[in-house]
Amino acid sequence: MNWQEICDSPLFREMPFKVETNHRGQIIMSPATNQHGLYQARIVRWLTKLLEDGEPLVECSVQTGDGVKVSDVAWGSTAFFTRHRRANPYLEAPEIMVEILSPSHTTDEMWEKRELYFACGAQEFWLCDQAGELHFFDRNGEMAHSRLAPRFPASIETH
Repeated sequence: MNWQEICDSPLFREMPFKVETNHRGQIIMSPATNQHGLYQARIVRWLTKLLEDGEPLVECSVQTGDGVKVSDVAWGSTAFFTRHRRANPYLEAPEIMVEILSPSHTTDEMWEKRELYFACGAQEFWLCDQAGELHFFDRNGEMAHSRLAPRFPASIETH
């Protein structure tokens, strides 16, 4: 199955799982928790509040060198959306890709996704840990704060 066929399949429509593929086209599913969804919503609210020339989106699919990966949250500029319209999956990553660490994912998996997103053009990768603390990265490593959204809080647990 290709990505669009997976998205269109009634077998996957109502599943409470995040669905991705690997480089072999195999389907990988991860359960989502309510805390995960709450953190997604908080990150989207902050992105909407702080960045004007673009939009946040949840469950952003990107075709990577290791299959289709789906970030928990992403932010793309107006120029990004003009270039890619309704592509599914995107062949280029939006400017900011955000993953929320959950019990079903290892830190190593997140580092792999970070590198895949950077290889697809992401400018920043953010990792939200299970305590709601944000860690911001560019291609050179960890940053004290986001360069694209410098006022984004370091913790979303209390916001």
